[in-house]
Amino acid sequence: MKKIILSMVAVLAFGFTNAQQTRFGVKGAVNLTTLTGNYVDDAKSLVGFQVGGFAEIKIIEKLAIQPEILYSAQGAKFDDSFGSYNAKLDYLNIPVLAKYYITKEFTVEAGPQIGFLLSAKEDGHDAKDYYKSVDLGFNLGAGYNFTENLSAGIRYTIGISDVYEKEYDNLENYLDYSVRNSVLALSLGYKF
Repeated sequence: MKKIILSMVAVLAFGFTNAQQTRFGVKGAVNLTTLTGNYVDDAKSLVGFQVGGFAEIKIIEKLAIQPEILYSAQGAKFDDSFGSYNAKLDYLNIPVLAKYYITKEFTVEAGPQIGFLLSAKEDGHDAKDYYKSVDLGFNLGAGYNFTENLSAGIRYTIGISDVYEKEYDNLENYLDYSVRNSVLALSLGYKF
């Protein structure tokens, strides 16, 4: 599955090289992350980061496709009946965004994202078995281009898929937690 998805991203990134213009870049971001949904009313935000690269493939003058590969530190803080602890989730996220230039400086973007769980720790202990290995999300964002090369952006990632593996009670009834990632990112990017 991972090979198929990475192959699709490679085709998107390199298949459009004959488009009007393709530029590559790097970006970094500060994340404000949490987990939302059933049974996580006590989740608080955790500060993380993103770092990675992207390709901006102009389709027409005002529209571009922007595939990215990002390492993202996510998770949440919990204060509940089990005590206080941090759930730290590290993902390799691959968003593919449609980016529209409102003006030369201002852009808006939206698109799906797939994430692969690299590690999961709860208070420093390995918890990867409790989390799903693939996460799906949808991104909405806006950006500002200071120069042709330097830009800043804000993006919200709405989790679409549950992050927890299915759990069952003592009677083998499935427990529906419906817990999803929620990420607000403030980024700086540099295009070559």
